[in-house]
Amino acid sequence: MSMTAAALALLAGQSVLSLTVELPRTESRDVAYEELVAGQDQAALAKLLAAREQDRQDPAVLINLGAAYARLGRLAESRAAYDAAILSDQRYDLETGSGKWMDSRYIARAAKRGGMDAAATLAML
Repeated sequence: MSMTAAALALLAGQSVLSLTVELPRTESRDVAYEELVAGQDQAALAKLLAAREQDRQDPAVLINLGAAYARLGRLAESRAAYDAAILSDQRYDLETGSGKWMDSRYIARAAKRGGMDAAATLAML
């Protein structure tokens, strides 16, 4: 019996459930996206500072923290938050307010330069 035939015979004996592939789940956490979209910058800042205490390296928190600081005119703190996101040991794709998935360091760099529209520089999750 050929290897292909043996593999088909083996698979034919499997149940449908055993062939199901589990897809990775996206983690969802509150990074004050709703507050930022609603223009509630002080409320967003308070929520983001509390979230940063839980994880000082989280790029989504740091990116949105940079946005909140910028909206409040605290530009040095905004740049520091973006720098922290760029240098963070954590790096992953984030869904932005414009619905695109982008690398966290790319978002932070672009936000720091002012090279993206506001929705694209806010992390949703």
